[in-house]
Amino acid sequence: MTTAAGPLEGVRVVDLTSMISGPVATQMLGDQGADVIKVEPLDGDLVRHMGPNRAGLTATFVSSNRSKRSIALDLKNRAGMAALERLITTADVFVQNFRPGAIERMGLGEAPVRKLKPDIVYVSISGFGESGPYAHKRVYDPVIQALSGLASIQADRDTGRPRMVRTIIPDKTTAVTAAQAITAALFARERTGKGQHVRLAMLDTMVAYLWPEGMTGLTFVGKEVKAARAQLAQDLIFETTDGYITAGAVSDAEWQGMCRALERTEWLADERFRTANSRVVNVVERLRMTAEVLRTRSSAEWLERLDREGVPCAPVLDRADVIGHEQIRVNELIEEFDHPVAGRMRQPRPAARFDATPAAIRRPAPMLGEHTREILTEAGLSAGAIDALLEAGAARSP
Repeated sequence: MTTAAGPLEGVRVVDLTSMISGPVATQMLGDQGADVIKVEPLDGDLVRHMGPNRAGLTATFVSSNRSKRSIALDLKNRAGMAALERLITTADVFVQNFRPGAIERMGLGEAPVRKLKPDIVYVSISGFGESGPYAHKRVYDPVIQALSGLASIQADRDTGRPRMVRTIIPDKTTAVTAAQAITAALFARERTGKGQHVRLAMLDTMVAYLWPEGMTGLTFVGKEVKAARAQLAQDLIFETTDGYITAGAVSDAEWQGMCRALERTEWLADERFRTANSRVVNVVERLRMTAEVLRTRSSAEWLERLDREGVPCAPVLDRADVIGHEQIRVNELIEEFDHPVAGRMRQPRPAARFDATPAAIRRPAPMLGEHTREILTEAGLSAGAIDALLEAGAARSP
């Protein structure tokens, strides 16, 4: 935790997003110093109720909503909507990820929001975009994995059966893209004085994300590569006598180091492996031969040999082993702190380090409506007016 000013100090974000992509995006802004006000319905973001929880906080919610304040409002109640409108007049950024059309029906489309705050950066995150045959559909991460080509890229090499990546890549990639787009829009506003509407679809994000490497075979019109390169790629996971490692040799120098480490210098004269291109063409045989050798010794021995020869390599760690790895500890990546309600917890610090305006975990993930009174007071409501909102069921506070 820190009170030092971050790079987004002074920026206020009104965050109506739920689930993962929007909340993780705004969490990044919060870590960087923005005042992120998470506006939740009276029963809270659905992620508050998904998975194991402690004191009403789930691990997924905690990991997607730190560095924020929570206000719980009933936006179907006119008084609740009026409270939100007062917050919007103080905001720099408004972010929502409802299905296209829903936010307009709520009365919070770009036009009414911009009427309240003309220079606001208005952000819409959707699954498929705002028009087209899929725009109205509900969306979760696996749907985007399927439609973007990611599941096909992950297809089993032997059977061709598509497979999902076992982490929500589209959600989290969209979050990173959204955070970058928001800061770019804020930068443009600093120069022009004008806000704008930033639209971002998970589908668009993933196709753009996959194109380098994963979709490059479709780059040259008329010369498309029919077999997806990534489907031909091998998993660089090798079994040793006591576990698994990864190791890869792309350049000539790395391949030479690999051959020396494996005590197979005769491979240097093998025509199948003489050049980087020939090593790609003969990748199946090359990796089969490599795997046979690596099975004969321990992970530690191979890693020491490979590293000494300048070959990129690493152990394959279980998730629980990651937090104890020496490099993770030296990087001071994982922080532990006490949540005032949920107790001791662990989170990764923001990945990007700023030497003058540090990004950091600003505050723990909020309880539902934890800051309702505080935020409404800042917006200029009297204690009596806030009490009336709470009594009318237009707002919620713990």
